[in-house]
Amino acid sequence: MASELGLVKRQFGHRARLALSPVEVRIIDEQAHAARTLWNCLHSWWRMMPKSDTKLYLADVAIRQARKDLDHLAVLPAQAAQAVLKTYHRAWVNCWEGRAEEPNYKGRFRSVMSVDIPQGRDLNIVRVHRRWGMVSIPKVGRVRFRWTKDLPVGKRADKENRITGARLVKDALGWHIAFRVQVLEAKPDPHQGPEVGIDAGVNIPLALSDGNHQDHGRPPRLQDGTADRDKWLTPKEKAKLLELERQAAHQKSFRKKGEKPSRRLQHTYDQIKQLRATATRRALDWQHQTTTHLARTYSTVVVEQLDILGMTKAPVPKPNPAGAGAFLRNGAAAKAGLNRSIAQEAWGRTVTMLTYKTARYGGRLVKVPAPHTSRRCSACGVITPGSRESQEKFVCKNSDCGFVGNADWNAARNVLHLYRTGHVIVEVPAAGRRGRRAGKTVKPVAAR
Repeated sequence: MASELGLVKRQFGHRARLALSPVEVRIIDEQAHAARTLWNCLHSWWRMMPKSDTKLYLADVAIRQARKDLDHLAVLPAQAAQAVLKTYHRAWVNCWEGRAEEPNYKGRFRSVMSVDIPQGRDLNIVRVHRRWGMVSIPKVGRVRFRWTKDLPVGKRADKENRITGARLVKDALGWHIAFRVQVLEAKPDPHQGPEVGIDAGVNIPLALSDGNHQDHGRPPRLQDGTADRDKWLTPKEKAKLLELERQAAHQKSFRKKGEKPSRRLQHTYDQIKQLRATATRRALDWQHQTTTHLARTYSTVVVEQLDILGMTKAPVPKPNPAGAGAFLRNGAAAKAGLNRSIAQEAWGRTVTMLTYKTARYGGRLVKVPAPHTSRRCSACGVITPGSRESQEKFVCKNSDCGFVGNADWNAARNVLHLYRTGHVIVEVPAAGRRGRRAGKTVKPVAAR
């Protein structure tokens, strides 16, 4: 009925920072550790029990009994414990269907601390200030959270527009709450903006075919040519990070093999994590703002189908003929710096954001083949050896052309040209033609 009225249901998440007292932090930490312990116990039980149609029911019974017998599991709310079982079973379903690997045990320091609140009606969200709201957390009480986005609460909430649940997540900056929001919106009209091709790079993060490149103003490399791992930090923060890393190395030198880190060393590690988390949040904020601008401006966004995992593999060492059993480094250090720069730009996350944002604003995202987009001349369409003179400059060596321009801009123009000539791999959302379905590989079609 909603689709007939021109309405579409949209589900998204919103993350907000919690303002907790030390006592509330300790309670939620205990719940998160209980959820992790329950996951590990459930994993051991699941692998020990034989296959059966009632295995899921028996697991539910075992969890209920464990919460009665063990006090450290009883601190976890009953619905959060059921959510652990649901998430664990979903992990096995994803494994059986080939979407993920088998679930495994969760380590104390490797896994993300989180607690699920599956029922949205238990949250009782109220906005009390322009910048703050209140939310109810099971076994904790009413706590404040940072209000940065209008949520469907109070009189604005109904069956179609509501918060369906939430999850408490902890990072280096503290505890946050991630709301699961469901809204009913008007179906967007087809976007009437221009088409654009995007080439993801390191020197220019997002080079556009029309020349309106998106740059975050932070150089990917330092003056000595090495990759800048902390480009999202200010000079003062970089100096503090360097001091903390030296301090951690000094404190670590006194630790004997097999000993746990001291409180002082752990405190230094926590300060380093906070600075790293700050840099990550700034990079994520830039990506959100940039992708929203692109989705609002352009009707069709064309990107490359990149194999990022293959691009960031370390080079294979070559045998050294000078010595038996020795190997040449084969530029491993330089490749490691390039891999760090690629990982920092997070190209895959940018494409993911563009996928749902273009659909929200009535546009579409298209993926085209990546080979030779940076080597082919966008003016004459010829691949001539030596045209890519440097990382930033492209000079066509074809005697009949002589095109000169930025290498990333040249690649972005080639990406758009591939779409216009029908070399489409994936188109999201579907364009309504036969064989042009979202997430499906299609053969090149004739030029439009």
